[in-house]
Amino acid sequence: MPQVKLILEDGTSITGESFGAFTSAAGEVVFSTAMTGYPENLTDPSFAGQILVLTTPMVGNYGVPGEELYDSISRIFESDKIHIAGLVVNYYSEEHSHWNAAKSLGDWLKEYNIPGICGVDTRMLTKKLREKGAMLGKIVAGDDVPFHDPNLDNLVAQVSPADIRHYGSGQHKIVLVDCGTKTNIIRCFLERDVELIRVPWDYDFTTLDYDGLFLSNGPGDPKMCEATIRHLQKALAQDKPIFGICLGSQLMGLAAGGDTFKLKYGHRSHNQPVKLTGTQRCYITSQNHGFAVDTETLPAEWQMLFENLNDGTCEGIKHTSKPFFSTQFHPEAAGGPEDTEFLFDDFLKAVVEYKQGR
Repeated sequence: MPQVKLILEDGTSITGESFGAFTSAAGEVVFSTAMTGYPENLTDPSFAGQILVLTTPMVGNYGVPGEELYDSISRIFESDKIHIAGLVVNYYSEEHSHWNAAKSLGDWLKEYNIPGICGVDTRMLTKKLREKGAMLGKIVAGDDVPFHDPNLDNLVAQVSPADIRHYGSGQHKIVLVDCGTKTNIIRCFLERDVELIRVPWDYDFTTLDYDGLFLSNGPGDPKMCEATIRHLQKALAQDKPIFGICLGSQLMGLAAGGDTFKLKYGHRSHNQPVKLTGTQRCYITSQNHGFAVDTETLPAEWQMLFENLNDGTCEGIKHTSKPFFSTQFHPEAAGGPEDTEFLFDDFLKAVVEYKQGR
């Protein structure tokens, strides 16, 4: 493997070996403590623009599965391509072995021209990111590239589809505002007897006939999604149920009149503990986000629904009288625990009650 360098904006330079595409790339360096699930994580649009550090010591040992389709969407991956800017690992396993592996992780990265660097002390790197926070960085292979802050870009516009797509033919008509949705969100809805209308991030969904509104996850700063926030403000003036996940939770907070802020190093793992507000009930959740809602800025009719037990930040909000709620974590997992998938059922229960009452 040829040598490449990982360079951070604070001047740190780490030499490692190249795997994947031998090319340079820049982005925001973040870490994930998930021990498995790299095919899902790398195809999660929420990672767009980021150089991902995996803290698990060995990566690549189970390769990458082949594609399978389910109602025109992937049965395995969370989108149709890799979204990270680069990958950083400690030990890359060149030999993979798994019953459904179709290719190696390195070959998969090459397909999408994504660089990887291995032989890195990821423990040291993660400690640095925890102390100083997520920082800009670049993987340099041959030609140098400038640092680039992806949070200054409208990443949602880059990952959201340009057209409207339809799935299923169930009795509940749900509009999914795609800000970078994970495919497993669509799978979860299709398993629950719905007709799903997937619209671009800036589409005026208030012109559509629907029973419930869903706001997806996605990358970057939620304040970049001004069009989505404007449309959502109109929806909040009505009574149709609304459910938001991850970026969708932040958009709901902004549309409600609250504010958001950037976390020091974000939450990216499969083991984040959250507590349901007003109870002692806790859940272990899958997360991938760098921003959060500031609950102190929310209007009186909104309250925190879940709290992160590691740092006390908001993990979801709800309206006190209308069927609007959100989670900062991922009930659909992929990868990670599925302990909170029941929230999709809670949302559809609210949809049924709304339809019966209107």
